Amino acid sequence: MPLLPPDPPRLRAILAHLDRQIADSETVTLYLRLQRDAVREALTRAERQPQQQPQHRPKRAGQLPSFTSPSTKSGYVVQQKRTPTGPEPALIHMADCTMIEGTPHSIRADEARAALTDPNITACQFCRPDTELGIDFA
Repeated sequence: MPLLPPDPPRLRAILAHLDRQIADSETVTLYLRLQRDAVREALTRAERQPQQQPQHRPKRAGQLPSFTSPSTKSGYVVQQKRTPTGPEPALIHMADCTMIEGTPHSIRADEARAALTDPNITACQFCRPDTELGIDFA
């Protein structure tokens, strides 16, 4: 390791910087674990289903494509918002919340409860998953 400065003010500044880096790494680690768990869950579901050939049906003019929204599931989802100035705090929603924007990722109740303890992740003020999970931040 390179030599450290001998004076306390610079050592405190270095220590504060390292503490911020560790906190940021913990947030990223939690997010990556949530993503990894979602992929494992999807893989498990995909491996359980028999392999089926996709059926291609011709679309009729004016017919809207059908798709399944995460809001049709029960449970919880995490929504990450990205902006030109950087990511905003992630939001935890009930899976059937109508305020979800973008592509949310399904998570289990225990993952939602753990995520809500992170100061960079907040509960949706509309569907209140924290109340559903029995978490009281007051």
